[in-house]
Amino acid sequence: MTSATPGPQTPAPYTTARTDRSDRTGSRPRPRLIATDLDGTLLRDDKTVSDRTVAALAAAEAAGIEVFFVTGRPARWMDVVSAHVHGHGLAICGNGAAVVDLHGGPGTHSFVKIRAMDRECALDVVRRVRAASPGTSFAVERTGGLHHEETYPPLHMEPGESVAPAEKLLAEIPTDPAVAEQPVLKILAFHPELAPDDFLVVARAAVGDRATVTRSSPSALLEISGPGVSKASTLELCCAERGITPAEVVAFGDMPNDIEMLSWAGTSYAMGNAHPDVIAAASGSTVANNDDGVAVIIEQILADHHPEAQRPLD
Repeated sequence: MTSATPGPQTPAPYTTARTDRSDRTGSRPRPRLIATDLDGTLLRDDKTVSDRTVAALAAAEAAGIEVFFVTGRPARWMDVVSAHVHGHGLAICGNGAAVVDLHGGPGTHSFVKIRAMDRECALDVVRRVRAASPGTSFAVERTGGLHHEETYPPLHMEPGESVAPAEKLLAEIPTDPAVAEQPVLKILAFHPELAPDDFLVVARAAVGDRATVTRSSPSALLEISGPGVSKASTLELCCAERGITPAEVVAFGDMPNDIEMLSWAGTSYAMGNAHPDVIAAASGSTVANNDDGVAVIIEQILADHHPEAQRPLD
């Protein structure tokens, strides 16, 4: 596999590039939900949401299309978009490990649904990945914060809550009793030498179906969740609760942790800056995140299905 990222592509029209998906008859149901990744997708590289994208999201919600942010980010990193979740206020975080209510605005959130990683499963994953790729360092993402090994690099926007070997961080009785009450959302694994996609292949072979292994970083940083936990599976649960079918979902993404979601959704778009495997998985493509690729498609959706909606800003 290659870790190269292609440049921006010419945007596809709002008809998908293939006809082997839910719209194989040529007609597509009116979208009821838009599911979009954040980093590299909705957000520009400077981590801002453009005025055009803000307007497109608001117009979609006003037209009755629910917008879900589906991200690998933890809940505490959602302030950048918490003002744009509109009426429902919900987002899927941690690659599907948590559904979070952001109604309180920046600096506040509450967990609605948690799909935790079993402690013994997490320990088994650490052992297997460490054995398959010596030199790997680990971090443990819990609902209350990040805990990491001493050799784990400062890849995140915050210091760790505690620093210790992963086996100690996952001990049955942690040093801090309060930590024991915090579910494990995912394990992070970093390798200083392996290429990102090579590390992903090695780790998946070592772990098998015991956990879900993916990545979203340009570095060799893997994100490991409980078995069956992914953006796609949690989005499917949220849609089922609303009576929304896959055919009524439009999804956007750019990295391997988006592939299952893009494959599940009836219509999906790879960003112009997407990983090659993401381009292969999506049913269509749009321009890059810095060129407001998500807004481009939302505007097309509104023009096709809601011509009465006010056109977002150009």
